[in-house]
Amino acid sequence: MRIALALGGLLLASNVLAQQAPVAAESPEYIKGKETLARVTGAAGSKTVENLQDIAPELGRWVVEWGYGQVLSRPQLDLRSRELATVAALTALGHAQPQLRAHINGALNVGCKPEEVVEVIMQMAAYAGFPAALNGIAAAKEVFAERGVKVNTTP
Repeated sequence: MRIALALGGLLLASNVLAQQAPVAAESPEYIKGKETLARVTGAAGSKTVENLQDIAPELGRWVVEWGYGQVLSRPQLDLRSRELATVAALTALGHAQPQLRAHINGALNVGCKPEEVVEVIMQMAAYAGFPAALNGIAAAKEVFAERGVKVNTTP
C-alpha cells in the first residue's frame, strides 16, 4: 500500500511539473533581452551567458531577462545613451574591466563614436578619480586596437 501511494505521489508530481508554465527562458523579457544583447554585444554576450551555464545558469538568465530585457530595452533612452552611461558607470566602479571592455565594444556596436567613449571616460576623472579614468582609457585603448579603430585626438 505504501509503495502504491509513493508511486502515485511521484506520478502526480511528474504530471504537475509537466503542466507548469514555460520556463523563464521563454518569457517575452528574455526574448527581448536576447535581441538587445545581440545588438549591443554581438556574439560576445551570448558566449558570456553560455559560459555561466555550468556554474550559475540563473545569473545568465538574470543578465539577459532583467539587464537587457527590462533595463536596457526601456524606450526612454536609446542604446547609444545607455551604453555611454554604462561605460561611465563601469569606469567609475574601477574594478569591472572585462565588463567595461564589453560595453566599450557595445557602445561602438550601437553607433557611438570612439571620441564619445573617450570623452565619457575622461569625464569620470572628476567623479571617480584619475586612477579610474586612466584604467578606463587603457581598456578603451585595448578595445580600439583590437577593432582597428582610430581616435581623432584633435579638439
